[in-house]
Amino acid sequence: MTVLITGATGLIGQEIVKQCHAKGINVHYLTTSKSKLSKEDNYKGFYWNPNNNEIDHNCFKGVSAIINMVGASISKRWTDEYKKEVLESRTKTATLLQNTIKTHNYKIDHVVSASAIGIYPTSLVNYYEEDNSEVSESFLGKVVNEWEDAVDGFKALGCKVAKIRIGLVLAQDGGALPEIVKPIKLGAGAAFGSGKQWQSWIHVEDLAALFVFALQNKFEGIYNGVAPNAVSNKELTKAAARVLSRPLILPNIPKFAMKLALGEMHMLLFESQRVSSQKIETEGFNFKFANLKPALEDLLG
Repeated sequence: MTVLITGATGLIGQEIVKQCHAKGINVHYLTTSKSKLSKEDNYKGFYWNPNNNEIDHNCFKGVSAIINMVGASISKRWTDEYKKEVLESRTKTATLLQNTIKTHNYKIDHVVSASAIGIYPTSLVNYYEEDNSEVSESFLGKVVNEWEDAVDGFKALGCKVAKIRIGLVLAQDGGALPEIVKPIKLGAGAAFGSGKQWQSWIHVEDLAALFVFALQNKFEGIYNGVAPNAVSNKELTKAAARVLSRPLILPNIPKFAMKLALGEMHMLLFESQRVSSQKIETEGFNFKFANLKPALEDLLG
């Protein structure tokens, strides 16, 4: 089997490639950087520049499925210009892939696309399952809503479409975890705001395995990409401090301080989404890291 992966050189994408190879799945990938083009049998790179609607359509040759991970990072200051990039890097790329498939008459059976739990409204009491239809009023809620709509465009081409709503990804060398532990390592760790906001997290290895599982089992519809046991921000901070053997002595960090430091992006630390993983577990997916402590020990140990 050959799968085309967008965003293959990113944090989650790299892990997905590794797990595809472990299962004997060949990978084609798209990259905007000509220096990252590889020509190995099981790992072939193709150039694209979505801003100019440029794409090497040979990327689809022999491909039966797409794993769609492309999108500008949300962990950068949200200027108006950057917000536009966050949205368009998700929607325009989906349209470009769809148009290319249509123009060259390629037959793709299945698309597994990244999405995000940011679509769920912030709440300390709700427990979100995939059939929840409310959409967060936040910037991220709007982005995810438009992103999922853009991805649904693949259905018109006869593809089965699965969308994985990703939570807080814990990884060693990227994403949120290194930022969370930086102040803790310096002895300046503290929870944010009330510390009660829910954080639905997932270990990067489990997330990649979930994408490959969705691919192999031809999933359709929406699935939450989170571990079974969400924790509060306070619990996350405490658990990280414990694994690193560092004290937590400071009071919680107030919202206004983070707003000054990060601008509108500060909401990422204060949004609360408690999200269920039951649907994916019912399908037979087993988490290697279902609980936070072993996940942190694996990544920080």
